[in-house]
Amino acid sequence: MTLRKSLTMAFVLSLALASAMSAKPNFTGNWKLNAQKSDYGPMPAPESSVLKIDHNDPEIKVSANTSTQMGDMSFEAKYTTDGKENTNNMGPMVVKTTSTWDGEALVQSGKMDFDGNEITMKGKWTLSEDGKTMTQASHVTSPQGEFDMKAVYEKQAK
Repeated sequence: MTLRKSLTMAFVLSLALASAMSAKPNFTGNWKLNAQKSDYGPMPAPESSVLKIDHNDPEIKVSANTSTQMGDMSFEAKYTTDGKENTNNMGPMVVKTTSTWDGEALVQSGKMDFDGNEITMKGKWTLSEDGKTMTQASHVTSPQGEFDMKAVYEKQAK
């Protein structure tokens, strides 16, 4: 996997992590990627990915630890669900994200500049009725083309 693909995957995962609360679903918890139920499109799926989400609407804090063929990466990001732009650093990149609610789904839009190339993402987080499965569906646009991906996470016992 190229560095660009790894960074794009980190960007998409980080954006997908922005979630919210209130009378809305609460994404708080420890989540483990189910790679068999996920579809990363042309990107290789991570070998493992674990998210720790602390969601106090409108604020969300995400800690991510992901292992890929290119190695391990970790990051922390903070988001709000009020539609204001949030800025987070993901390694050498600056990622700008907005997050809002659409019914019970958290909808996100994000962008970053990678070596002069703009990468954008539009995503949606949903939570299963029993609260045990979180699905992050995304549409990514980059100079190399467009693709869809879906990451399915399962809630872990504390």
